[in-house]
Amino acid sequence: MVSIVSLWLPILLSAVFVFIISTIIHMFLPYHRSDLSGLKDEEKVMDALRDFNIPPGDYCMPHAGDPETMKSKEFQDRVKKGPVAIFTFYRPEDFLNMIPSMVMWFFYIVLVSLLSSYIATRVLEPGAYYLSVSRFVGATAFMCYSIALLQNSIWFKRKWSTTFKSMFDGLIYALFTAGTYGWLWPAA
Repeated sequence: MVSIVSLWLPILLSAVFVFIISTIIHMFLPYHRSDLSGLKDEEKVMDALRDFNIPPGDYCMPHAGDPETMKSKEFQDRVKKGPVAIFTFYRPEDFLNMIPSMVMWFFYIVLVSLLSSYIATRVLEPGAYYLSVSRFVGATAFMCYSIALLQNSIWFKRKWSTTFKSMFDGLIYALFTAGTYGWLWPAA
């Protein structure tokens, strides 16, 4: 049996590779630029909301609060009248400061590598073939990076194109993770 401790190098190296690849994807490749759209009359909307001093958090409108309210005619009329939205408010300084998010992203990547290691160590022996290792590690990493993203389009109406582009990114991350593990898997 392979110990997770013996996989410290592929865990960290695959995390570094994925971090670099994700940076390249999001900073230099154009296909995510259409993920979010601006509002018509954005300044007016921002001016209107500014006075409310809404604290950071996730919100929806209209908000029912409970299933009974959701059934009421008043609530259903508010939904029909619109607008209907789910949105997140940030503090302005958090929106422009990417460092905390990048640090959390790196730790998330390490977590994906650890989970991928755990799955692989349960089924693979030292000296396993490159393709066997990469298949288990890659499938696990893909599930971690991509599959849960479908919920955003199913429940929160995120554009399917945005979800599929992010899942494609997850496939790339999984392939780099799989390749790193296949290359550095302990010999027999």
